Amino acid sequence: MWSYPNIDPIALDLGVLQIHWYGLMYLIAFAGGWLYGIYRAKNIEPWNSEMVGDLLFYVAMGVILGGRIGYILFYDLSHYINAPLDVLKVWQGGMSFHGGLIGVTLAMFVFAKKTKQNLFQVADFVAPLIPIGLLTGRIGNFINGELWGKTTDSSLGMWVYDPVLQQTVQKLPTQLLEAFLEGFVLFIILAIYASKPRKTGSVAGVFLIGYGSFRFIVEFWRVPDVQLGYLLWDWLTMGQLLSLPMILIGLALVLYPSRSNKTSTI
Repeated sequence: MWSYPNIDPIALDLGVLQIHWYGLMYLIAFAGGWLYGIYRAKNIEPWNSEMVGDLLFYVAMGVILGGRIGYILFYDLSHYINAPLDVLKVWQGGMSFHGGLIGVTLAMFVFAKKTKQNLFQVADFVAPLIPIGLLTGRIGNFINGELWGKTTDSSLGMWVYDPVLQQTVQKLPTQLLEAFLEGFVLFIILAIYASKPRKTGSVAGVFLIGYGSFRFIVEFWRVPDVQLGYLLWDWLTMGQLLSLPMILIGLALVLYPSRSNKTSTI
């Protein structure tokens, strides 16, 4: 059984400037997405490195604004109404993937209009890049000591202090499980699937199915947000509820016949 190392959330303290691990994980994610995007752009029309750089700016705005607003609305609205300045404390966590996805979708729509593409063409290009951010983001959650799983006697658990129980207990590190499934495994699935020509929208569809399914499964072991708890049946969480539409939309994109030309992807 491992003990949680209680990592200092501040990666570098320069006195007047503090660099947090959580923010650093976002920088690594955007850098990784940019590099992989440039690699993919070499074989996909009309993409080029300049377009990837522009796209990254749009996506970054969508992730940050959508993720923060989504968390506030979906998970803890009452807290931020009572403490509005806490909205700015993004280094403490509090980002919703589902809110970020909505923000990124709006950003992709604007970018698609600018580049005279349709939304699904842009989504197919972006989808394989997202697991890089999911991998680093979940590692950031682990460093922050948030989003733990349930207490367990399993050898996979870690000793961690629970402020609610006010004692050290063994918990599943579901942040690392999500990093593995939503990050590493989903990246491999999308890289393989997108390596051959697919109909427009299907790569994005596979991403939605993959993320939604992995997130739905992991939620059975992850402790729900204390301010929400279980929504129904003593097991349904907000994360599962928000993941169901993703799976359904993803299935529609993959299975529904498209009149669009197939997209060349890699």
